[in-house]
Order: sequence, then structure tokens, then C-alpha cells
Amino acid sequence: MKKIRSIESILPPPAPHMVGNGFRVHNFFPRNGAMNVQRMSPFFLLDYGSKIEFPPSDTPRGVGPHPHRGFETVTIAYHGKIAHQDSKGNSGIISEGDVQWMTAASGVLHKEYHEKEFSKQGGLFQMIQLWVNLPAKYKMSPPNYQPIRREEFGQVVLPDEKGVVEIIAGNFNETKGPARSFTPIEMYNARLKKGANLHFSFPENYNTGFMIVEGAVTINEQQATTDHFVLFANDGTDIYLEATEDAIVLILSGEPIQEPIVPYGPFVMNSKQEIVDAYDDWNNGKFGVLED
Repeated sequence: MKKIRSIESILPPPAPHMVGNGFRVHNFFPRNGAMNVQRMSPFFLLDYGSKIEFPPSDTPRGVGPHPHRGFETVTIAYHGKIAHQDSKGNSGIISEGDVQWMTAASGVLHKEYHEKEFSKQGGLFQMIQLWVNLPAKYKMSPPNYQPIRREEFGQVVLPDEKGVVEIIAGNFNETKGPARSFTPIEMYNARLKKGANLHFSFPENYNTGFMIVEGAVTINEQQATTDHFVLFANDGTDIYLEATEDAIVLILSGEPIQEPIVPYGPFVMNSKQEIVDAYDDWNNGKFGVLED
């Protein structure tokens, strides 16, 4: 029997920090004391880059070559453009509204910078990066890269021109998203006009959270505003949302991975020995080569 899922907490944006010199982010999870490494499994990390104006620069800001193993990075651009390159030969531009889904798995080096022309002009920048954990049996799979343009998302248009739900991964109202994931994941952008109403239903055991990217909404009779993260308890299935202003909301829900998590630096594994092995492999050049 379906029932309304209660809100566990509405988290304000934590103090921001810089990742490299190009990404000012608020880390919503994992957070000591507030949200442990398992709380939003299979989503391990959410770095939210709230709106910031970058001045023009001839040298693109960003993060130089660094390794990852054991998970996937999902980058969503809302304002600005990001250039990506990795040691497997993949590269591309993440433009406004686009998604880059990189499966690090057994190991990859990558770098991310503001796109060259955006950097020269400067401007408004807003993005989200998620780390999505992989089950143990897939952690050493070959790396993969999914560049997903906004026009490729599944789309559910709301009645009376009240907005659209863009399905990145999963299935909403029988419309599927293009992203391929290793475990069941629902990931949507809801772009809403004031007065829009939505109903979501997720399995009770799915860990679920909404990131309010823009505007204000009422969710199960509680108000949530820009730059806040809404964490739901695992005590029901149904969520009702109304936009009290024009709004953009990132919806995340997924089946938890019931395995130990041992994270360290850029690696997310299942044991300390696997972390040691990851550093050994990286230091021995097994992640490939990527010039700055």
C-alpha cells in the first residue's frame, strides 16, 4: 500500500570550498555527522556548484589530471560550459543542460576545465557533480564515457505548459532516460513554472533526495528553496511537489548497494586493501597517461 514519504531533513548549503580553481562547491554528502557514506547509496557524493560569476580569463580554470576508481562521476551543467578529457581518449564539452556520465570503474585519469571560449568571456557558472558507487562485481570493469545532450533526455511535458520533467536515467511516467547505470537509478531534472504540480512514487527502500537548483517548491507540505537539499526518510513511496515559484529541481532516487564502502581520496572501494591496490596501480601508470 502506498503512503506519503516523510521528509527527514532539509539541508541548507554547507560552506563552499574550491575544487581546483574553477569549481566552487557545497558538499551535501557524504558529511560527517549529517550524512554518512551509506545514507544516499548508490549516490556517494553530491558537490553542488551554486551560481557564481567568473571573470574572463585567458587561462581556463579547473582541475588538472587526477585518478578515479570504483565509481562513476555524473556532471550536470546548468550555467556555463565544462571541457572534459580522460586517459582513455574521451573528450567533450558539457554545455548548459547537458550531462557527462563517466564510469571510472577499474581506473581512469581525467581533467575538467572551463571550456576555452566560456573562460575567455567569463559569465555565470552553476553545476552539480555526483559520484555514483558501483557494486563490487563491477568496480574493475572497463571505464566508459556517456556524453548526453539535453535534447537526448526523455521528456514528460506537463499540462498547461507548466514545465517539463527531463529524464536523465530511469523511468518517469513510462518515459525512459538515456543514461545506462549499473544499479536501478532515477535521475530527473524538473523544470517547472509557478503552480506546477508533480507526483513521484519510488520504492520505499530507495534512498531519495531532491536538490533545489532554482526557485521554491512545496514538497509534502514543507517549503524548500534554492540551494537546499531535501532528504527523505525510507518510510513511504509517494512524494507530492508544487512549484511556488518558477523552479528547477534535481530528483535523485536509487536502490542502495548493500556492501561495505571504503573511500579514500579519489577512490571508492570495498576494503582497505583495494585502496592500497588502487594507489599502487595509479603510481605504476596503470591508469594511463594524461597531460595537463
